[in-house]
Amino acid sequence: MALRNIVEKGDKVLDKRCRPVTKFDEKLWTLLDDMAEILTRADGVGLAAPQVGILRRVCLVLETNVPEGEAPRIIELINPEIVAHSGSQEGPEGCLSLPNVFGWVERPAQVKVRAQDRRGAWFEAEGVGLTARAFCHELDHLDGILFDSLADHIMDDEELDAYYHGAEAAD
Repeated sequence: MALRNIVEKGDKVLDKRCRPVTKFDEKLWTLLDDMAEILTRADGVGLAAPQVGILRRVCLVLETNVPEGEAPRIIELINPEIVAHSGSQEGPEGCLSLPNVFGWVERPAQVKVRAQDRRGAWFEAEGVGLTARAFCHELDHLDGILFDSLADHIMDDEELDAYYHGAEAAD
């Protein structure tokens, strides 16, 4: 059971650049397992190590683009970097470290990342839509960047409701 809590905006750890992971050991595996539990419990789509107070280049992203009937899976990214991106998407973005805050953010529509797995092997993963957005968001955390600093504007409840429920929210 994870004994870690999600760090919220205002904590200096969220403003710092994370250090690379050099040891792929049980301590790292425990961190990854704890983060997966926290992410699942919080019903989020991504979580970075600084959000649990650890300044290491580690993050998790929920892959939501799965075949119908399959459950989303968590992608573990250690020492990740974006190696390619294309297109553009705009929309609301939130963060577990900024509860109930949403901003209008532009991100690439497709992203390819290169990272290491929990044993140190390099791999590449591609994401589109929400997964691409989450890759960018979580990698920003590793450099001390919060989404609200990238947002065109912070959305109020009315704007969010209109976005998610369309014309019926405007009535």
